[in-house]
Amino acid sequence: MADTELTVRGVDLNKIRNRNEKRVAKFMVEILDQYYEDYLFEQLDLEDIYALTLNLLPARYVQRGSIILSDRLSDFVIKSKIREATERVLENPTRSD
Repeated sequence: MADTELTVRGVDLNKIRNRNEKRVAKFMVEILDQYYEDYLFEQLDLEDIYALTLNLLPARYVQRGSIILSDRLSDFVIKSKIREATERVLENPTRSD
């Protein structure tokens, strides 16, 4: 069932995705395991890192049938933004322990 909040005049917009979403999630595992292996991240931490990383990167939205020009971001750029986002989240905890 389609999310009605992503429907405009009967057109389902759920399949429009940011091309960086999967790459950010994939590289988050690598970066967090490599640089932050001893830190226990809570769900909100991970969600914040993911969202902040995507906000730090230029948006690259596509839908089925899109013509994709080769403007793919380098792995280095994505990984550096994940590290930047992680440091910002760790410096600004939202917990109330």
